[in-house]
Amino acid sequence: MKVMVFDVGGTGIKYSVIDEQLNRTDTGSTPTPADSQEHFLNTLREIYLPHKDEVDGIALSLPGFIDAEQGVVRGGGAPSLAYNVGTPVGPRLAEACGCRVWIENDGKAAAIAELERGVLKGCRNAAVFIIGTGVGGGLIIDGKLVRGRDCTAGEYSFMNTNADAWSDPTKSVACQCSTSGLLSGYRARKGLPADAPMDGRIFFEAVHAGETEANETLRSFCRAVAVQIYNLNVLLDLEKVAIGGGISKQPLLLESLRSAYDGLYASRAGQAYMEGLPRCQIVPCAFSSEANQVGVAAAYFEAMQKKC
Repeated sequence: MKVMVFDVGGTGIKYSVIDEQLNRTDTGSTPTPADSQEHFLNTLREIYLPHKDEVDGIALSLPGFIDAEQGVVRGGGAPSLAYNVGTPVGPRLAEACGCRVWIENDGKAAAIAELERGVLKGCRNAAVFIIGTGVGGGLIIDGKLVRGRDCTAGEYSFMNTNADAWSDPTKSVACQCSTSGLLSGYRARKGLPADAPMDGRIFFEAVHAGETEANETLRSFCRAVAVQIYNLNVLLDLEKVAIGGGISKQPLLLESLRSAYDGLYASRAGQAYMEGLPRCQIVPCAFSSEANQVGVAAAYFEAMQKKC
């Protein structure tokens, strides 16, 4: 059995055909339509149709509070995506394409991939932290993915980072710990316009070149992410936190993040209340930026087996 897989992000859609051994073929990407839901669904349909005779259906990973069983987006999601609260994306896509469809939150899809076949296999308590246009997340508790009553478990993007600035939307994990936040911070340090062309490749080229502003931005960014990992670990006593997203392929990101995380403990060495607090391992996702695709494919195969 094979499935057509889409991983929808705020700016782009990655796709591939994946078999039950989780091998990926026919990979590609396209910009995410933001003008209408019809355009969004038609874009997926046009990519699916050439593959319809070789695949069993569609597995779709996307941001938002996703009710996987009903195929409904209950809320959240990137502002640029063309669907609203309560949108039955799964049923509408199934009708448009004439096939079975399974949808899954992107962070939870990554967690499924890493728990079943990746770096979180065998973990009791663990998490994924996906750094992208926003911040995706997935929590593993007692060896199982946690969805929550309203499908919002692991939605790190909505966590506030400063209680004294509650009404400031920039004081959120989505703004401070995402690739978007990283690049915005870099533009600000460089004195560049907010819309100046910038991406992860350009930024890390500047880091590797030894540019002061880039390295200062990276250190500040990694400290912000490290603080959230610290908070997650205090709450849940995690064994590992797996970092995903496009920039997770940069070894320097993981190196800087681990250094920032260790620095949180070093800065309070000797303080009694810190004694005995465990530290989790910070590791790269085994499936890197493809974790969402692999995870939602695995979820599709499991769901279809249950329905048979």
